[in-house]
Amino acid sequence: MSDKLKTVLLFGQPGVGKGTQGKILGSVPGFVHLATGDMFRGLDRESALGQEFLKYSTQGLLVPDELTCLFWQQYVQGLIDTNQYKPDSDLLLLDGIPRSVEQIKILEEHIDVLRVIHLICDDQEALVERMKKRADQQGRPDDADEDVIRRRFKVYHEETRPVLEYFDQSRVSEIHAIGLPGQILQKILNEIMPEAKDAIRNPFG
Repeated sequence: MSDKLKTVLLFGQPGVGKGTQGKILGSVPGFVHLATGDMFRGLDRESALGQEFLKYSTQGLLVPDELTCLFWQQYVQGLIDTNQYKPDSDLLLLDGIPRSVEQIKILEEHIDVLRVIHLICDDQEALVERMKKRADQQGRPDDADEDVIRRRFKVYHEETRPVLEYFDQSRVSEIHAIGLPGQILQKILNEIMPEAKDAIRNPFG
């Protein structure tokens, strides 16, 4: 990856709906959604990297920064090599990375962050229930244990929330994440379409 990748970050607490919105946006021509949670969960659980991921995720902890960023770089390069992601004509939507200030420092030589979409929800209990329901529906053991869920919120506020302060606040768009997914999607598109049109060639061509 020689040139910086034009990127929009989907940001917010666990369970706030980043994955739902990212998947919808990723189906739009010109947008490529990359969720690091899916990336890690797709690992062979018996592999060394898979075992390392489970060691942290089952406790609600973050995978170490350098390991996360190294795997991310390899994964993105794989998408480029297989033509699933074309940096010249696609906008990269990152969901779940960077999750710490150290991660953004490592990644900033690879990505050009055009906009940060900060999905917000003040009702943490609603997010807890949403995640427990998601665990049942999607078979995600890391979302089933309420103690693990609450530890993930604690980790978010201590380690991930400060990432927002790293960016020029003019690039951060706050969007309330309660409501119909279609309404939230429209608000996100209103924020990122101007960036997409300026950043990439023929995003819908």
